[in-house]
Amino acid sequence: MLAKIFVNEVRKTAVRTLSGSPTASNGYNFQLSDAQREILETAQKFTREEISPVAAHHDVTGEFPWRLVKRAWELGLTNCCVPRKIGGPGMGIFDGCLINESFSYGCAGISTVLQISGIAQTPVIIAGNEEQQKKYLVPMLEEPILAAYAVTEPGAGSDVNGIITKAVKKGKEWILNGTKMWITAGGVAKWYFVLARTHPDPDAPAGKAFTGFLVDRDSPGVKPGRKEVNMGQRASDTRMVNFEDVRVPGENVLRGEGEGFKIAMQAFDLTRSGVAAGAVGLAHRALDEATKYAIERRSFGKPIAEHQAVAFMLADMGIGVETAGLAWRKAAWATDQKLPTAPMLASIAKCYASDVANACASNAVQVFGDKGYNMAHPVEKLMRDAKIYQIYEGTSQIQKLIISRQLIKRMKNKAS
Repeated sequence: MLAKIFVNEVRKTAVRTLSGSPTASNGYNFQLSDAQREILETAQKFTREEISPVAAHHDVTGEFPWRLVKRAWELGLTNCCVPRKIGGPGMGIFDGCLINESFSYGCAGISTVLQISGIAQTPVIIAGNEEQQKKYLVPMLEEPILAAYAVTEPGAGSDVNGIITKAVKKGKEWILNGTKMWITAGGVAKWYFVLARTHPDPDAPAGKAFTGFLVDRDSPGVKPGRKEVNMGQRASDTRMVNFEDVRVPGENVLRGEGEGFKIAMQAFDLTRSGVAAGAVGLAHRALDEATKYAIERRSFGKPIAEHQAVAFMLADMGIGVETAGLAWRKAAWATDQKLPTAPMLASIAKCYASDVANACASNAVQVFGDKGYNMAHPVEKLMRDAKIYQIYEGTSQIQKLIISRQLIKRMKNKAS
C-alpha cells in the first residue's frame, strides 16, 4: 500500500522540470521538483535509519539483506523505471540516480542489491513487447522479487563478442547451454536476462550473433553455483549460473533473433549513470567520515584537519565528490532527454566517478591512519567496496575506449 501511495504522488508531479534541465528563462536549473525532493528525502531517511545501522553486519556475514529488499519495495524505492502504462512509477534515469546515490552512502553492497533488478529490467523496458513487460515486470510491482542481468562469462567480460553460451532453435523453443559468471543476484533472482550466441557462423559480427532471452529461474536446467566471496560489496549475491539444456519459449526472445547485442549495449547506456551515482554516494560517505575524524583527532596540539597535508586531502575529496556528482547529473539528464551525446556522457560519468570513489576511499583511510586499516572503522569497508565500480558494467578502460571513439567520430564529422 505504501508503495502505491508513493508511486501515485510521484506521478502527480512527474511532469515538473527535471533537475539540471535547461529552461529558456533560467538557463540550467539545479532545483529538484517536489516529486524528486520526496524521492530523495525518502531514500535518505531509509538509508540513515535502516541501511547504515546494518551495513557492517552484512559485510561481515555476507547475509543477503532480504528485509531491506522488502522494505525498499514497500517504500516505492525499487522498480523505478517500470513504465506507467503497465502500472509502474515510470521515473526517469535522474530520479533513479538520486536513490542510488543515497543508498550507496549507507552501503554500496546493499545499494547494489536494491538496484540490480533495474539493470535486468532495462532490456525488457527498451525491447520487450507488451506481453513480455506484463509477464516479467508487473509481478515485480506486486511483490518484492528480484531479477538478474546474465551476460558476463568465465572467459568473456568486457569482450562481449567472446561469449560462448549458445541457444539453438528447436521448433518453437530455444535450447540454451552455457555458463554465466559474476552474476549479481544470480542465486536470488526470479528470472534472468541472458545473452547467448544464436548465429551458426562463429565469425558473425556481434550485431547479428547474439540474441537476448528472458529465462525463468525455475526452468529445468538452471543451476546457480555457490555464492562468491568478494573483496567488497559482500551483501550482494554474486554467483556462477549454469544453463544446461534449458528450454526457452520463443515468446521469451526480446525484439528478435540477432538483436541481443544491441539490446545489451543500449541497456548499459541507460544504467551507467546509476553506477556513477552510486560511486558518488560512496565517495561522499568517505569525505564525511574523513572530515569528521580530522576535526576530532588532534596531533601536534591541534586538530589534524588544520594541518595542510590533511586539509588538502579533504579538499581534493570535496572537489571529486562535487564534480563527479555534476557528471552523473548531466549524463542522467541527457539520457532522460534522449540526447545523442548521452551514451558518451554516461561513460564519462561512470569512469570519472569510479576513480573519484577509489581516490576518496583511499584518502579517507590515510586520514584515519592505522585506524583506517582496521575493520572497527567504516573507511576500511569503503575502500574495499569502491574497487568494483572501476570494473562492473564496463571497466574504466572500456569507458575510455567508448569516450575516445565518440570524440574521434565527432571530429571526423566536423571535418567532413
